[in-house]
Amino acid sequence: MPYTDAAAAKKLLDARPNADAIVTALKNLAIETPSWGYADTGTRFGKFHQPACARTMKEKLEDAGVVHKYAGICPTVATHVLWDFPNGPDATVIDYAKKCGIEIGAINPNVFQDQCYKFGSFGNPNETSRKQAVQHCLDCVELGKTMQSKYLSLWFADGTNYPGQDSIRARKHRFTEALKKVYAAMPTSMTMLIEYKPFEPAFYHTDIADWGMAYIFAKQAGPNAKVLVDTGHHYLSQNIEQIVAWLLDEDMLGGFHFNDRRYADDDLTLGSIDPYQIFRIFNEIISFEQERGKPATIAYMVDQSHCIKPKIEAMLQTVDITHQLFAKALLVDRKALRDAQARTDVVGAEETLRGAFLTDTRPLIGYVRQQMGLAPDALAEYRTSGHEARIAKEREAQHGSPSDAAYA
Repeated sequence: MPYTDAAAAKKLLDARPNADAIVTALKNLAIETPSWGYADTGTRFGKFHQPACARTMKEKLEDAGVVHKYAGICPTVATHVLWDFPNGPDATVIDYAKKCGIEIGAINPNVFQDQCYKFGSFGNPNETSRKQAVQHCLDCVELGKTMQSKYLSLWFADGTNYPGQDSIRARKHRFTEALKKVYAAMPTSMTMLIEYKPFEPAFYHTDIADWGMAYIFAKQAGPNAKVLVDTGHHYLSQNIEQIVAWLLDEDMLGGFHFNDRRYADDDLTLGSIDPYQIFRIFNEIISFEQERGKPATIAYMVDQSHCIKPKIEAMLQTVDITHQLFAKALLVDRKALRDAQARTDVVGAEETLRGAFLTDTRPLIGYVRQQMGLAPDALAEYRTSGHEARIAKEREAQHGSPSDAAYA
């Protein structure tokens, strides 16, 4: 079994002078999982219900706690307001999260679901709709204070579908004004993360379509505003690691929403389509950190919709491959890479990266987990635990089966 191959792990570490630093970095990696990733989700065509999915906030926290229990690197859970806090702040959530072994992470406002947002939220030409969106985000800041959250994570569905529908520049000005109002209400301990997306649901233009637009809005808002990169929010073939490198160099990279995609914003399990891309992203981050001599402050978060996979298993898959790819990037021989780059040895430089990427890091992850008092193969351990069948039975007894009208 790869995860229990202690000899392979020892061989990997013995070959590197910074072995202790690699192990420490792997132990300290923190991946935030999303509350909505544990609930029933679907596509625009419908939902496919799962008996074991979480129906309540407590069940979402329980499931996030289970992932952290097996993976060991998921200490926080992101929450989505309206979905998780329909009745406003609830301080008991903090206590229950701690009981589950986790804490509340990023607060995600919802300014795209209500009917008043048909023509946008912060960019809406209707002042009443804009005020409602701003007030909701201000309420989310207060919620974040109650939940002791460090991040206010903003994604907007705003845009237009037809040329001439609205003034693009006027919408930009409205966004700037609204973001400043929300930023001014934040405590100094909170960071505003501004996400971008090139299209969907608006298809003529979106108000925050790329990293440059998010960068400008963040700079205008204030020093505690940064850019959030969703790996699914790019055009096909876009060089995401270049975006990451530039944002790092400008001290404007605030966080990630990790997922994978085949076409657009598919929200697939990370690494299921293009693991090399995530490795290349981690390579840029680790290169930056090692040159600077200290870790970058980056919120690593998962944003995925597991429509047909079991929720907890899919999350464990994502966290596990993230850990593996992060380990691969840590194994890059930085000196050999710099030397090859200095000689303009294109093949040598690429082979240095490829060699690290092709290294099987499962033994190393298993070794690190054992040092943390965990089973080396998190997914296998979970699958043999019987937990999935147990919670499916318990939750069906409490809420009804997927075929029951009350459940739907």
